[in-house]
Amino acid sequence: MSLFTTLCAAHIRLAWRGGQTVLAVSFLFIAVTLLPFGLGPELKLLRALAPGLLWVVLAISLLTTLDKLFQADFEDGTLDRLRLLPLAFEAALLAKLSGHFLALVLPLILSVPLAGLLLNIDGARLPLLLAGMLCGAPALVMLGGIGAGLAVSVRRGGLLTVLIAMPFYVPVLIFGAAASQAALSDGTSIWPYLGILAALSAATVLLAPFAIAAALRAAQD
Repeated sequence: MSLFTTLCAAHIRLAWRGGQTVLAVSFLFIAVTLLPFGLGPELKLLRALAPGLLWVVLAISLLTTLDKLFQADFEDGTLDRLRLLPLAFEAALLAKLSGHFLALVLPLILSVPLAGLLLNIDGARLPLLLAGMLCGAPALVMLGGIGAGLAVSVRRGGLLTVLIAMPFYVPVLIFGAAASQAALSDGTSIWPYLGILAALSAATVLLAPFAIAAALRAAQD
């Protein structure tokens, strides 16, 4: 097993043991369950707003997990040990973020079909909706990692992390909501949006580890 895979698996185990996955999924379903009470009983309105609402709820669920991404490692010296590994610091951070995606984000995305049914979304359109979120979610993870890296030196900086990360999320949420809306209309116009979301994810996977590494080095030095 490579060092990259070992680091990724270690983060997955920590996330499951700490109950972060259960908390994030529970938050998503609680939010989706409460939304109809605020919007009223009109099913057409609920169906029209559902694509954007699902992306916003997914983003907020991710934001609730960011404060634990690097904070504990920064305080107990784990980040210093990561810098000493025979692996580039950026690659080690990418492994950690990959574990975060697999342990926390993927269960959230797989919960979206059930959440979509609660929002009166046509079940036949859910696979396309799921495809859009799978294309865009890696970008949310990487951009959130930048926010977590910038706020890592602030004790109990969860709110600051959210404030930093939220503006980064806006482009992904715009194209994600548009992709979901296209998936629920005719389904054929979704492909350009999927391409944009995939391009955003690819760009952030390539570039975000360098930005996060620079922020963490600045916080440590």
